Amino acid sequence: MHYIIFDLEFNQDLSSLQVPAEASALCPFEIIQIGAVKLDSQWSTVATFNRYIKPMIYSKISPFITELTAITTAQLTNEEAFPEVYHDFLEFIEDVDSVFCTWGKTDMKELFQNVAYHKLNQRQLPRLYINLQPYASLHFDLPEKRLLRLRSTVEELGLPLTYPFHNALHDAYYTAEIFKKIYSPAMLPKLYDPIYVNVNILPRQPKRKIDFDALLLQFEKMYQRQMTAEEKDILKIAYQMGKTQQFLK
Repeated sequence: MHYIIFDLEFNQDLSSLQVPAEASALCPFEIIQIGAVKLDSQWSTVATFNRYIKPMIYSKISPFITELTAITTAQLTNEEAFPEVYHDFLEFIEDVDSVFCTWGKTDMKELFQNVAYHKLNQRQLPRLYINLQPYASLHFDLPEKRLLRLRSTVEELGLPLTYPFHNALHDAYYTAEIFKKIYSPAMLPKLYDPIYVNVNILPRQPKRKIDFDALLLQFEKMYQRQMTAEEKDILKIAYQMGKTQQFLK
């Protein structure tokens, strides 16, 4: 049994959508990089995985994503598509009894969502996972719901800042180092079910849709100028990415 610490970078650029809108709704965030570190039971690194992915849903990488990750559209032109990279990722994982480890819940959701979108086999993926983010908060005697950023945790633990952040392999490396530092037997893996819906919560509220036109008009009033198409796209993407809660402090 191994621990597979993985991280994803993904993209959304609505201006370059290559598939029908109803199809993209099934996978709004397209994975463009998978990085992973495989640890054995003694916390030794036995293998790493780093692959970039040619986009099939959006033809361009959003300027916001390029600024965040340094990944460009041109860089991905000659990379393999998700199905081929996914096959290699499964070979890297090797053991379905392995445990996934992530920083936050988003990467588990987006991995399974991208796999489902491409109609690939999910059963070969490990279903047990540990979300390290709340355990890091507990390690510092903070409330479990006060989620820390990856960089903040690395700095608080005094780990060397060896690589830039917002690169899937680098972030997987940092997550693995955090795992080694804060591990305790209380970190019990949970079962991930991509189709699970918790019915024991408050009744579901009607879905509300943001009025982007009104929002953009408000920005234009505030700055007293018309916004460019690129600025409008960045605002829309920032809103969508904010909903994933990936960037909560």
